[in-house]
Amino acid sequence: MREPFVIVRGAGDIATGTIYCLYKCGFKVLALESKKPTAIRRLAAFCEAIYDGESTVEGVTAYRADGISDAERIMSEGGLPVMADEQAESIDMLKPDVVVDAMIAKRNLGTFKEMAPLTIGLGPGFTAGRDVHAAVETMRGHNLGRIIYDGSPMPNTGVPGVIAGFSSERVIHSPTEGQIKNISKIADIVTKGQEIAKIGNEAVYASIDGVLRGIIRDGYNVKKGMKIADIDPRTEQVNNCTTISDKARCIAGSVLEIIIERRELWE
Repeated sequence: MREPFVIVRGAGDIATGTIYCLYKCGFKVLALESKKPTAIRRLAAFCEAIYDGESTVEGVTAYRADGISDAERIMSEGGLPVMADEQAESIDMLKPDVVVDAMIAKRNLGTFKEMAPLTIGLGPGFTAGRDVHAAVETMRGHNLGRIIYDGSPMPNTGVPGVIAGFSSERVIHSPTEGQIKNISKIADIVTKGQEIAKIGNEAVYASIDGVLRGIIRDGYNVKKGMKIADIDPRTEQVNNCTTISDKARCIAGSVLEIIIERRELWE
C-alpha cells in the first residue's frame, strides 16, 4: 500500500505520541501548531521546535518549518516538520490523505470530515460520523484508546487521571496573570510547599512531593487559572519526564489501527 500523507493538528505531549508512531512507521507526517505552544511536558513534545528550531523526543527530531515550501522540503528529505498554522489553512493546499486532530482541546476547534479522505479526532468534542470519520477515547481507564466510529468520546470531567493515588492535587494552575519565571526545571525533585516559579511577584508552590514532570515555558505570559505545571508523585520515575507516556502510546496505536484499517482510501 502507498503510505499516506498525514497532517496532525497539535504537537503537544499526547499528539507527539501519535506523530512519533506514524513517522516511525514510515508515513509522511506534518504537524501543525500555534505560534506560541503551551505544552507542560515540554521535554516530550515536538511543539517545542516552534521555539527552538528543533525538538528531539526518543531519538526522533522534529524541525520547525517556516512555511509550506519549507515543510515540503523537510519531508522530501525524510524529515519531520512542525509548522505554525493554528487555523490549519495549509490543509486545503496540501491535501493530505489523513487529518488527525490531536490538540486535546476538549472541544472541536474547526476540524471537519471534508478536510481529508480520513479525519480522526482525539478526545472530547468530536462525534464520529458527523464531524470526523473516527474518534479515539482519551480518558484514562478501561476504554482508553477505544476507537469510535459512531458517537463521541466521554465528555471532559475536568479531573486529571490518578497517578499513585493523586489526581487534581498533582496539577498546578496559575494563581494570577502575568509572565512566569521558572525557578525549578523539569525533572527536578520537589517537595510540597517548595517555590517552583514566580508570576510577577506571586510565588507558585509545589502542591505535592514528587518529580516536576512538566512546567510551562519560562517567560510565557500565563492567564489566571491556566494549567502551568504537573508533578508526578513517583520520585523514581524521573526518566518519564522525557519520554512518551503510556497514554500517548495507547492513543497512537489506535490512530495507526484506524489508518491501516482504512487503507483502501489510498491503495
